[in-house]
Amino acid sequence: MAKIYYDNDADLNVLKGKKVAVIGYGIQGRGQSLNLRDSGIDVIVSELAGTPNYEQAKKDGFNPVPVEEAANQADVVQILTQDHVQAKVYRDNIAKYMTKGKTLIFSHGFNIRFKQIKPSKKIDVVMIAPKGPGALVRKMYEEGKGVPCLVAIFQDASGNALKTALAYAKGIGGTRAGVIQTTFEEETETDLFGEQAVLCGGVSELIKAGFDTLVGAGYQPEIAYFEVLHELKLITDLIQERGISGMRRGVSNTACYGDISRGPRIITERTRKEMQKLLKEIKSGKFAREWIRENEEGRPNFNKLLKEGDEHQIEKVGQSLRKMMPWMAK
Repeated sequence: MAKIYYDNDADLNVLKGKKVAVIGYGIQGRGQSLNLRDSGIDVIVSELAGTPNYEQAKKDGFNPVPVEEAANQADVVQILTQDHVQAKVYRDNIAKYMTKGKTLIFSHGFNIRFKQIKPSKKIDVVMIAPKGPGALVRKMYEEGKGVPCLVAIFQDASGNALKTALAYAKGIGGTRAGVIQTTFEEETETDLFGEQAVLCGGVSELIKAGFDTLVGAGYQPEIAYFEVLHELKLITDLIQERGISGMRRGVSNTACYGDISRGPRIITERTRKEMQKLLKEIKSGKFAREWIRENEEGRPNFNKLLKEGDEHQIEKVGQSLRKMMPWMAK
């Protein structure tokens, strides 16, 4: 069974008298920064001047500073920029200030797992990864609740890395829900696999294949859209709330029987073998090297594939149908 930490296992006093720098004020950066501040922790925010995130930080009462200034002042540095820019930001603006006794925090292990960031052996390197978007991290905190987190220790130079990590987790509300112990390797590899095989890659291709099958058989694209895409949220909401078994008991018996008798014909042994190949590519670093190279070369394949996806018929149909549903507009 996984080791899970709660409020009683964490002490906010570990961060008392210390300054925490949050590098990047995106959705996750904003949620974590506000929660830390409300927990009584001294927070300094870094964001690029002139950007919407910079202006949002100012509206929230922070005085954003350059990365170098934040890293120099802080005892604890949390990097919440996008994965593909973290290594450059760390090398150019942070590394020189990570002196003995400081702590480096991540919320995703990509750059440590694939050695894009190689921190000094003199510092603690930990991960606190909320299992939810930053807006939810903030919302749950304001309601007196929390979003579950993962905690991992990569380097424990001080002997107190876990205490610091759990104090940070408590500061953002994570220990209210529970903080599960893991490793940088496990978090990174499972996260990438989930995105590629199921949550993004698997689901989007399954939706398009279903849509193409119905339209190819002569059914109206609008009807196909509703049946394979629009109603998906109803099912995923049930799965999230009740699990797969609960979802099956929350739909019609016809739908349930179709699920349990026909689903294995769609996700076949061949699909499972392809999933194994995806996982091997992740673990070996093949995917990471490909993604890093893609960014270095200006994202030619990324942009090509994204454009092709945008031009699929399901996107055109969806744009039209969503105008009929004003409750979906933000």
